[in-house]
Amino acid sequence: MREPKLDITFKLSEIEYVAAEILKNLTDKVVLFYGDMGSGKTTLIKELISALGCEDEVNSPTFSIVNEYALTDGKIFHFDLYRIEDEEEALNFGIEDYFEADAWVFVEWPQIIESMIPHPFHSIKLTNESVFERRLILE
Repeated sequence: MREPKLDITFKLSEIEYVAAEILKNLTDKVVLFYGDMGSGKTTLIKELISALGCEDEVNSPTFSIVNEYALTDGKIFHFDLYRIEDEEEALNFGIEDYFEADAWVFVEWPQIIESMIPHPFHSIKLTNESVFERRLILE
């Protein structure tokens, strides 16, 4: 098993710092977010999108599956695949096209499409350490 690039326990009040630390450690634009419901995946993604310079209002794409955000030098695609039932459904909305774009791709609940995700990518695992703290491991 590889050594994580980042292993940090933080409070919500420290999320701006955490997002900056994540961005310093990313070498690829595809980032997969793992964690239980309520672990803070969407909250963290909102902060990452802001830290990348996007001024748009960021919302969870739970019902739309994907939200697109503009940067001055590109795009961000934010997926929430919680409601996807299988890989075929992801293929039907053209997920492979998003991975081929020269854009940031943030994917919540990527488990259902793991075999379709191109390398290289990063994984972020979030766990609830307490009511007020989360642990983040970036690989």
